[in-house]
Amino acid sequence: MPKSISIFDTTLRDGTQGEGISLSADDKLKIAKKLDDLGVHYIEGGIPGSNMKDIEFFKRVKDLHLHAKITAFGSTRRKNSQADQDDNLQRILAAGVPAATLVGKSWDFHVHTALQTTLEENLAMIGDSIAYLKNKGLEVIFDAEHFFDGYKNNPDYAAAVMSRAREAGADWLVMCDTNGGTLPHEIRDIVSSLGLRLPGAPLGIHTHNDCELAVANALSAIEAGARQVQGTINGYGERCGNANLCSIIPTLQLKMGYNCIPGDSLPQLTNTARYVSEVANVNMPVNQPYVGSAAFAHKGGIHVSAILRDSRTYEHISPELVGNKQRVLVSELAGQSNVLSKAKEMGLNLDPSSEQARKVIDKIKDLEHQGYQFEGADASLELLLREATGEMNELFTFESFKMLVEKSAGKPVVSEAFVKLKVGNETLYTAGEGNGPVNALDNALRKALLAHFPQLKEMHLSDYKVRVLDEKDQTAAKVRVLIESKNYTDTWSTVGVSANVIEASWEALVDSMRYALLGQMSPETTDLLDLGQCGLVNH
Repeated sequence: MPKSISIFDTTLRDGTQGEGISLSADDKLKIAKKLDDLGVHYIEGGIPGSNMKDIEFFKRVKDLHLHAKITAFGSTRRKNSQADQDDNLQRILAAGVPAATLVGKSWDFHVHTALQTTLEENLAMIGDSIAYLKNKGLEVIFDAEHFFDGYKNNPDYAAAVMSRAREAGADWLVMCDTNGGTLPHEIRDIVSSLGLRLPGAPLGIHTHNDCELAVANALSAIEAGARQVQGTINGYGERCGNANLCSIIPTLQLKMGYNCIPGDSLPQLTNTARYVSEVANVNMPVNQPYVGSAAFAHKGGIHVSAILRDSRTYEHISPELVGNKQRVLVSELAGQSNVLSKAKEMGLNLDPSSEQARKVIDKIKDLEHQGYQFEGADASLELLLREATGEMNELFTFESFKMLVEKSAGKPVVSEAFVKLKVGNETLYTAGEGNGPVNALDNALRKALLAHFPQLKEMHLSDYKVRVLDEKDQTAAKVRVLIESKNYTDTWSTVGVSANVIEASWEALVDSMRYALLGQMSPETTDLLDLGQCGLVNH
């Protein structure tokens, strides 16, 4: 029977220590619900009393009635004091959580230098604090800070720290690679050694990614006997980040034979990773293993030809197992197989021997010669293929746009866009302001379309990139604009090319909205359907 691994998520605490990440109480509650749906066992919510956001989170999270154990973080009592009078421990109790994570020193160097106390007093601080919270009915997870550095420097003392925590009643003894400098073989040896010193002890692992080994180190610890793994979604965390649960969970479950989360929850992993990225307002690396948009993307013609026969030729797992999908990229390296695969993926019937197929392949290559690049703009490519096969239902028609950019002395730049387009037989003329020309165009276009297509409220632009294509032409050079758009379930990218950056941006912007509306009917068709349902149209 597969062994079970306890998943401890600290995205809401350790993850928020990453540069550029700040979560409101509402953000934390949304993420907590998503993590609970995924099936993690512990959700560390923050440090009670440290700030108003965490106070609000611990107060409101009880109303969510989650299955995961909400955990509060804190340190052991202060030196030369009593646990029942320690403010930090009292705040943990006041949070009303079922479990607490207590961090304590396990490196003798830190005890002398950071705490400036004796080794014995540090042991007393650990034992007293754990025993106090246990007597209050809490589950206690003890995080031994700098455990691996401490064990390498003084193994007897590091082991004594864990022994004292165990004697005091700690439910988990978590070994922390706080500085992220330990190597996988060292992790394996030290965890195995501690297991021999403390037979049957409930061990956990907490690793950081400073050597880009956090995931490898966590897996080594599991192989050596650890049964709880701590980490964050997308590897968020201080400095170089924490162990990435989006890599650890599927590796343990699909490749190493452990049970981590319910099997029917694993396909939610990609959606969870992207949801957390969206709420945290941090772009995910496209090449992130398992859950990145390029994790199962194929570009070389030989590769594509092979995966069309059997995806196992170039994929280590089926992407659907983690909720991701296979992607075929079309670029200057692409062959006919790439284009045909993309058409098939979209449900388009493109005969490889047809004149239609030859024309669309030639058009793609011609556009790439002009500076377009479709390997990072799947949405623009899909629109192009649908147009070529007659599968495109155009919902609006562009007529013109104008831009006004005004700068007065001592005042900020004002950008205003005027857009004219047609939806069905109706001509729309709208204006929009923004903090730049592209933002103004976006606002004007939305203003025109939202009345007819309210679902556009759910999407927004998440990234905007400009690349100069012909640097020798200086300010007259062509530019390529890549726009990434998102809603809570999907991400798509569109491209535009022009010697005018505003025109290139407009092209990518319009494509982003055309793609968002794929599958929608025109307003006239919708009106006819509504009338038909009311019995007002003769069939």
